Amino acid sequence: MSVLYTEEHEWIRVEGDEAVVGITDFAQGQLGDIVFVELPEAGRQVTKGGDAAVVESVKAASDVYAPVTGEVVEANQALVDDPSLVNTDPEGEGWFFRLRLADASELDGLMDAAAYKSFCDSQ
Repeated sequence: MSVLYTEEHEWIRVEGDEAVVGITDFAQGQLGDIVFVELPEAGRQVTKGGDAAVVESVKAASDVYAPVTGEVVEANQALVDDPSLVNTDPEGEGWFFRLRLADASELDGLMDAAAYKSFCDSQ
């Protein structure tokens, strides 16, 4: 499945009944140099639109929201040692966490790449 996006600038890539979540290139560009991330622990339940992680840059701290409801199955521990991965590869190696989907129908309200680009251009 392709990558989907939220209005809060998270992306989600669905892989079967699990999904990988991170922040978009647009978001990391707005934040500037990322210096710290706080990731959710495996086993934590997250709710669509609820706080899931924190990202801090030289400019600001920002919450990362869960695009869908689910259970965190893995956090990207590489970000703990090297938060700048979010700057260099936000939609690849800079992913934040993997979760098990609770309700796949929640994906229906998210934007595809074209809609997200249009959304960002209007910001």
